[in-house]
Amino acid sequence: MANRKPYQLVSREWKKEDTTFEINGVCIGKDLVMIAGPCAVENREQIFTISEYLSKLNIKFLRGGAYKPRTSPYSFQGLKTEGLQLLREAGDKYGLAVVSEIMGLDKIEEFCEYADILQVGTRNMQNYPLLKALGKSGKPVLLKRGMSSTIEEWLLAAEYIISSGNDRVILCERGIRTFETATRNTIDIAAIPLVKLLSHLPVILDPSQGTGLRDLVNPISLAAIAAGADGLIIEVHNQPEEALSDGDQSLYLDQFSDLLPNLRAQAHLRKKHFDFEASYEFSHLS
Repeated sequence: MANRKPYQLVSREWKKEDTTFEINGVCIGKDLVMIAGPCAVENREQIFTISEYLSKLNIKFLRGGAYKPRTSPYSFQGLKTEGLQLLREAGDKYGLAVVSEIMGLDKIEEFCEYADILQVGTRNMQNYPLLKALGKSGKPVLLKRGMSSTIEEWLLAAEYIISSGNDRVILCERGIRTFETATRNTIDIAAIPLVKLLSHLPVILDPSQGTGLRDLVNPISLAAIAAGADGLIIEVHNQPEEALSDGDQSLYLDQFSDLLPNLRAQAHLRKKHFDFEASYEFSHLS
């Protein structure tokens, strides 16, 4: 049967079975993937403290911003190359795959050297030259939905990457802009099962950016897994009240570890594997 959709390679009509691929011992698209870490890398002590904690919990993916696309030019813009180097060093020491947001074509070589997964943020979802270049990079890509983009536009953005030769794409719902101002964005929870129907690509959710409120991260995370998400990307910080960016939406480390047993129970209902070490506590750090 002919594919009637404007996208082809990302479509369920093109490929019936779920796309899966392994990174750092986790089967993306099959296992429940947890990506966690600070909004921004701030200094060595911060990123190493968080990385050690995640490692002791048996989390396999470390997120962290090195180049920060901020709305205000006066906000913290990130440590740039130094931030990427710290991420790589922490990832290597604690056995974590590194996820970081790439801002432009001129950074591809640098990011390919330091990061394991290249994240395309909401502002760059329709940066088509970047998407095509990432399709040729050979690196897995985490593609966030644009804040004002339709599901069709999002899938067409993924089509740019896959049609350029890279089928290791993870879609990430991160909330869209609506008239509601009580939350930072509006989580489109229905997008998760809908995209799973339309596409074979794995879909995860960012409850931190999606809500902007720490107290909403855990319930929205559980809702996402119940709705069919293949994983989560969550902001955590050892001192959120002193964070240089997005502290209000970052979980304290103990809040993050408290979430994990509930996530495993939810994952079990969907026959997804999620392994972590529940007995480890932040107070155990030296």
